[in-house]
Parts: sequence; C-alpha cells; structure tokens
Amino acid sequence: MSHQPDQPSRRSFVGAVGASLALGGTLASAPSGAQTPAFTQWGWPQPYDRVSDKSIAWLKERGWWPLTVAYQPPWSGQNAIFAVMNNQRFLQARGLEANFQTFPSGPTLNEVFVSGRAQVGNGGNFPLNTLIDRNVPTRVIALMSPNLRHQMIVPNDSPLKTITDLRGGNPATREPWVIGIATGSSAEFYLQLSLAANKLVIGKDVTFRNMPPPEQALLPKGIDAIVPWDFTNSLVINERKTGRPIDVHYPYVIYLGVTYVRQELVDNVPDVVQAISDAIAEATLWIRLSPDRAVDALLADPNLKLVPRTLLAQQIAEYNNQFKPTYLYPHTAFWFRENDRTVNWLYENKRMKTPLLEKEFQTVFRPEFMERTFNRLGWTVPKQPPFIPAGWKGTVGQPPY
Repeated sequence: MSHQPDQPSRRSFVGAVGASLALGGTLASAPSGAQTPAFTQWGWPQPYDRVSDKSIAWLKERGWWPLTVAYQPPWSGQNAIFAVMNNQRFLQARGLEANFQTFPSGPTLNEVFVSGRAQVGNGGNFPLNTLIDRNVPTRVIALMSPNLRHQMIVPNDSPLKTITDLRGGNPATREPWVIGIATGSSAEFYLQLSLAANKLVIGKDVTFRNMPPPEQALLPKGIDAIVPWDFTNSLVINERKTGRPIDVHYPYVIYLGVTYVRQELVDNVPDVVQAISDAIAEATLWIRLSPDRAVDALLADPNLKLVPRTLLAQQIAEYNNQFKPTYLYPHTAFWFRENDRTVNWLYENKRMKTPLLEKEFQTVFRPEFMERTFNRLGWTVPKQPPFIPAGWKGTVGQPPY
C-alpha cells in the first residue's frame, strides 16, 4: 500500500469553501446533485492526481528515479516547504519516489543541477541568472520566500554605523574592509547593487571573502561585516545578539527566489512537473494549518537541529504564512522588469557572459504549471505578486524602492 500524507481526513464542501476564501481563492458553486468533493484536513482536493506509468518509465530510463530534489536549509520559507514535502511524502502520494538533498547555498546547489544529478532545485536571483547565462536547461515553476531579507551585519563593537562608513577602507589597517559573503548568491546580487548605489569600490573600499551562511553566523575574526540572508540574519541579530545591521536590500532590489526543474522534465514528462507544482502548493497549505509541526520538520534536518525553535517559528510566520499563498505564482513580466537592469549591470561588469533578453526570460519562466495548481484549488491568479502593497507608487525596475 502506498504511503499517504498523514491525516488525510475529509471535510465538507462548505468547509472547503470557507478555507479557500480565507486564503484569497474562489470556488465555483457545485452543481445540484453533484457528488461532494473530498479534501484533506489542510484543504487539498482528493483523490491525488498520480503521474503516469509512462512518465515513471521515462524517469527510470534517464536514471532519474528516484527524483532528486535539492534545497537549502539555511534559506527561510523555501526550507519549510521542502522539509514538509519530504516529511509528509507529498511527492510519493502522487506516485513519485524522491530523494531530498540539502546544500548551504545556491552556488553549491547549482553544480549538482548543472550536472543533472538533481532535477529539481531552488535558488535566488543570482544563482538563477547564472544558470540562464550558462545555458543550463532550466525552467522556473514557483516563487519562493517573498521579500527574503538580506542585510549587511557587523559585530556589536564595530565602528561602522552605516554602509557609507565603508568608504576609504579601514583606517586602522589602511586596507579595504573585509566582507564575508557567499559569492555568486543572492546576497552578492544585493551587495553589488548596494555598493554601486553608494559609490563604493570593490578592491578599494571593500573586499570579499567567500564563506557559507553557517560560517558567517559565527562572525569570525578577520571579518568586518557579513552579508547573509534570513534565517542567518535573525539568528545573529535577534537570537545570539552578536551583531547589528547597517544596511538592508529593500531599497535596491525586489528579491527573487524560485523553484526550478530541468527542461527535460517539462518537455517529456509534464505530469511530473505538475506533481511537483501541486506538492509545493499542498505543503504551503499544510504549513498554514500546522506551523508548529512544520518547525518539527525543520528541526529533523541535521543542518537545523541546533537552530532555536523560536527563530524557525518566526521565520515560518514571516516567509510562509504572512502573505496569501498565491505568492507562489511566477509573474513573468514583473520579474523580467525587476531583473533586467540588475542582470545588465552584472553583464557590464563581466559577471555574466550575455545580457538577459525578455524572450529568453519568458522561455525560462513556466507559470502554466502553478496556474493549473491554482485552478485545481479554485484560486484566482493575482494580477501582481500579492506581497506588493495595494496602491504602491513605485515602478518595478526603477529603484530606489
């Protein structure tokens, strides 16, 4: 007997309508005399759509059985979705066997995705654009971690008060200030833009030292500042209280985090891609119903077992449950406008080989899978990302925000 996610209890159609409306969705009226649909306790319609035997055979022939899903435990929002998908076996419920592998950052995850050893991955804006620039067959199917906070953090006893204090280098050593950062990550994406906006020069005012988030969190000797993303920020600032922020990404860039799959899956086994999209949305619903149990799923990961429970609970509240779950939908035009100037800046500074064209970006983004997921749930696709405030006066792609 195949394993089903726990508590697949049924509830009435009336209850399902209430849950859908509470989440910002809409449901059509059931025709008179129609059979009442069944739902899990967290609101997923039953029965599960299962991938075809033909698709499973294709995955096996390709050597992609079980499917390998790569994600990043130090990345809030995304980490909870994939820990829950793994813990609750939402892919297995749809007929897919899967192994979940963890990586400390996007650049390290990219390498296994490029090689084909992982067929599903998660990355921020810089790692995603690196894949596109390297012509890796990548297709984006979901958004992750809206507005994930990136900050420049210094030790409490640092003389630095704002990012502009970096100008001229460290007067005590007459050398550039040393910044610990995961190079090639979304943190570097933000930092490059922030340095440019504040007219700071790499090699003169600052220099980078490559290090993963767990090492950054220690604020090691010889490092003047770190630039991590949440949850590492909140761990250092709010839990350990060993550092303080002097800059944040919000004025410079609207953060883009995504789940992507190998293009071969889209081309040959689209029902597999649809199962992944559905499982992401189901995990999102499950987390909203059981945030405490989602923390349990995170703490079961060896990479997170020493992270304070209070911190993980706060991160789930901020990056999983704060916005309507329709944040998962990848709005192609919105994100191209946001990405356009930043990618061109990277190209001009020889960090990318080619500028990103709109047609190319439209090919990479594949929102139709999440749209089918929303249709199954009775949700309306939002006109713009739901984390953009109503009446926002800014223009996408034209910072400062």
